[in-house]
Amino acid sequence: MRTVLGHFASGVVVITASGPDGPLGFTCQSFSSLSLEPPLVSFCPARSSTTWPKIREVGQFCVNVLADGHAELSTAFARSGTDKYAGVRWTPAPSGAPILEGVAAWTDCSLEYEYPGGDHTIVAGRVHDLDSDASRAPLLFHRGVYRVAAPSPR
Repeated sequence: MRTVLGHFASGVVVITASGPDGPLGFTCQSFSSLSLEPPLVSFCPARSSTTWPKIREVGQFCVNVLADGHAELSTAFARSGTDKYAGVRWTPAPSGAPILEGVAAWTDCSLEYEYPGGDHTIVAGRVHDLDSDASRAPLLFHRGVYRVAAPSPR
């Protein structure tokens, strides 16, 4: 299943929050727009995630859409038991959650809904603020490797 579904290219995001003991974050591939009215996005953290329960408690988070040049950042935030923010520059979103430097886009959200989804949790977040940098190409993950979208001919 992983091999076949790996043929679908996905963007890569880092979900961040400002926790009581400092910034939190994890890498996630399953992110999408869910609704325009009300403004909702969704993502699916693994049930084995040790970071998602901490972010759930905070109730607010920022979805950082990674850009070209962020493959190492994606890998760092996918690891457990390390200082994910070592050497990472960021600014606070309106909620206080980290907006990682150089991202293609970000959405500042509050937790709206949460549903069981097999070995993952389906999360819906209400968007309160967002912005993007049109000059940055998004980082993609396709067939087990990071890629950058090529501009389409006009």
